[in-house]
Amino acid sequence: MRSITATEASRRFSDLLDAVEAGEGLTITRGNRVIAEIRPARRRTGRDLRLALEGMPPVDEDFAHDIADALRLVRDESVDPWRDA
Repeated sequence: MRSITATEASRRFSDLLDAVEAGEGLTITRGNRVIAEIRPARRRTGRDLRLALEGMPPVDEDFAHDIADALRLVRDESVDPWRDA
């Protein structure tokens, strides 16, 4: 991982982003101390979500019904969710 100073990063920010976009990771230093690491963002997928939820207990029936009701409200613009509030 290449190391650059905070001053250099500030002056060459666009170049820094180009390098990160190309897959390079960078360490930013200030006064010979590492203050940040910048690396390409990891692209999240449905597989990541499935792995994160693996082993979680199933939702209870009340929660499942609440989610279904909320989705119906979002999809039906003719319903005023604040009418009964």
